[in-house]
Amino acid sequence: MKNAAAPSGHQSATGPVAASVVPADLSTRDRVTQLLLERGATTAGQLGSALGLSPAAIRRHLDAMLADGDVEAREQVVRGSRGRGRPARVFVLTEAARVRCGTHHYDNIAAAALRWIARTGGSPAVEAFAAEQVSALEERCRAAMEDAGDDPLARAEALAGALTAEGYAANASTIASGGQLCQHHCPVAHVAAEFPQLCEAETAVISRLVGTHVQRLATIAHGDGVCTTHIPTQPRAQSGNTVTTVRTDR
Repeated sequence: MKNAAAPSGHQSATGPVAASVVPADLSTRDRVTQLLLERGATTAGQLGSALGLSPAAIRRHLDAMLADGDVEAREQVVRGSRGRGRPARVFVLTEAARVRCGTHHYDNIAAAALRWIARTGGSPAVEAFAAEQVSALEERCRAAMEDAGDDPLARAEALAGALTAEGYAANASTIASGGQLCQHHCPVAHVAAEFPQLCEAETAVISRLVGTHVQRLATIAHGDGVCTTHIPTQPRAQSGNTVTTVRTDR
């Protein structure tokens, strides 16, 4: 007997699942999360079919998400009589994962707003908006670095502490060619992937705060695991802000 049609946007865990539009540029894990958010309880087979993944591949992602507490597995609830055998195993997002998903709503609004700014004012308007957005962060970090002195590497360490307090999970370290500032979290990565002006404005802030030319080597927004900024040992004479972005993508 065929399953009854599910309401729009939802589907029985064993019936055919309507196609969903999931952005291809999301990571596989994010795409799994989005599908589970849209559909609720879903089998591994349905997730794999929707994402074009083999059973082994979707299992690897689900096992990792189970271990991290992002999903939980349940037996499918079947109303009425069912056939022989064990109920199908379905996967659902945990409450913690659902709470984190709430930020994407605001990300989407922010991205839509920036698209409107780009259409109506062009790239200069987006750059001006990005600079305005990081200005308050710059002032707070500058105040936190008040006693850091003039040495760029010492200022980078103080900046790392200030950024950590802002939620960036940052740290600074000394390397052979100078210093390195790493940010392990980016609050605007989803939007900055589309609008790199946000990363450029943030890099300019780092340059001003440490007092020297810097090179942005990697960003979370472009798929790197960490935002990495190189700080040369010797400050360079400069007029205005000197910022270089050096991508490490292959």
